[in-house]
Amino acid sequence: MALALLLHPAQTLALDDWTIHPSTVIGLTALGWLYFRRARSAQGVGPSTGQRVAFCSGLLLLFLILNGPLHDLSDFYLFSGHMVQHLIMELIVPPLLIAGTPGWMLRPALDWPVVGALARRITTPIMAFAIFNVTLSIWHIPALYNTALLHHNVHILQHVTFLVASVLMWWPFMSSLPELPRLSYPGQMLYCFLMTLPMSVVAIYIAMADSVLYPLYASSPRLWGISPKMDQLIGGLIMWIPGGLFFYGVMTVVFFRWQRQGAGGDGADEAQGSRGALAAVPSR
Repeated sequence: MALALLLHPAQTLALDDWTIHPSTVIGLTALGWLYFRRARSAQGVGPSTGQRVAFCSGLLLLFLILNGPLHDLSDFYLFSGHMVQHLIMELIVPPLLIAGTPGWMLRPALDWPVVGALARRITTPIMAFAIFNVTLSIWHIPALYNTALLHHNVHILQHVTFLVASVLMWWPFMSSLPELPRLSYPGQMLYCFLMTLPMSVVAIYIAMADSVLYPLYASSPRLWGISPKMDQLIGGLIMWIPGGLFFYGVMTVVFFRWQRQGAGGDGADEAQGSRGALAAVPSR
């Protein structure tokens, strides 16, 4: 429900004003309250300063992309602006939220049989890969994408599913729970490479389309002399090039961590970190 409150439609088309929607403030405050309420329940072992900064940075970034010029630009003017918003929502916000959430905060939920079984199922690399890419592909089908632009509730569903699917996609890289483990370094590199392929297919489909796929943007006021067809091409290229390069950047980081581990450096704590996470559980 808190996530749904983040996605309120803009009330103005003015790009020179910073529009703030009260619903986003309520939603972000609710998420922050849940986080810090759980943090206070720890008996002596709460999130580290770095974890708190990461989580709050994720909330702040959500606020910035769901309010102000980028929100108005993406919803009412340019498809390419919407693509920037979605990439930030999928590639930057989730790792910040995951990095900021210690495993012990999530572990009690695994004690619920249904939640635990579902979590073990959907956080496996194959399922996480499939859920993210199927979600991404389906929502860019013109009929569904246009429906989301026209109907607020569908737009809420689109963004919430993007966020959830993106958190799952990042889980094999960043899990802090031994019960829901990370991939090995070689597995993470392969996962990164494979992740670029479906996104590239969707991006090429959009960029190379012979016609405007999303008519709402064709009827929007033109900005900076960008035609609807050029806007669509730019949006496809944004998904294709920065989106693909992002995963190659992650692959590079993983490679050097793997090399450091092989050299017996600090990277050896990868395995220890998973086993040691249980030791960080606050005592009752």
